[in-house]
Amino acid sequence: MKLFFLIPLFLFLSKTNAQERTASKQVSAFTIEAPQLKTSRKIWLYLPKNYETSTKKYPVIYMHDAQNLFDAKTSFAGEWNVDEKLDSLNAQVIVVGIENGGEKRIDELTPYKNAKYGGGETDKYLEFIINTLKPEIDKKYRTKPNAKNTTIMGSSLGGLTSFYAVIKYPEVFGKAGVFSPAFWINRKEINDLTSNSKKLKAKIYFLCGDSEGDDDSMVKDLNNIELLLNTNRCYCLHLNKKVIVKGGHHNEKLWRDGFTNAVLWLGY
Repeated sequence: MKLFFLIPLFLFLSKTNAQERTASKQVSAFTIEAPQLKTSRKIWLYLPKNYETSTKKYPVIYMHDAQNLFDAKTSFAGEWNVDEKLDSLNAQVIVVGIENGGEKRIDELTPYKNAKYGGGETDKYLEFIINTLKPEIDKKYRTKPNAKNTTIMGSSLGGLTSFYAVIKYPEVFGKAGVFSPAFWINRKEINDLTSNSKKLKAKIYFLCGDSEGDDDSMVKDLNNIELLLNTNRCYCLHLNKKVIVKGGHHNEKLWRDGFTNAVLWLGY
């Protein structure tokens, strides 16, 4: 199971920059102070193709690990092609990608402290998004700021954090894309949190592969979380969707290939 955790960290800390840039003209970037994290953070921003010629307001997707979302130059094992995929759909959504904190990624994207790997600073990271980044985005861009129109999405530890966010902050995040979530690192705490989420209304899209690591614990954890959710809210509401990809591995290809269907199911 350690494979699910150690590989993503290695990828982000050992990236080389030989690849050419591939981010589209719809993507820009800026740096913002993150007082909750006692640092600053680079943010990548995708605006839909018709943003400049429109007066409409748009829903927003907040995504973790922005280095891997838009640009092959900053990704390790290939980008998600988020901008190209949204362009091809003519998707009417803004995407805000938050770069991970490098060596701080484990701490920021692990909600509860793990005895071996650390963590436990996800609330600070989410408070940065909620209290600093989101207000800035809502002020500068034409957004639909309510929870119904605010999604949080990520993979691995980012998937874990996205799931945690919709349960802990339902007044902010009404939807989540949860890809290959590293539930194992906080399994007991996340199971307990899910069991106690009696009035959760969020739409959640789950994705994982059946070949992520040397056992089937990823699929088992995902099935268990789905069962806990369906115990607390009627399956008939169709608020969860779970996709398990045969032969899918814990990598950017799995998440890239699954991104479009997730976006469509979430309503974009």
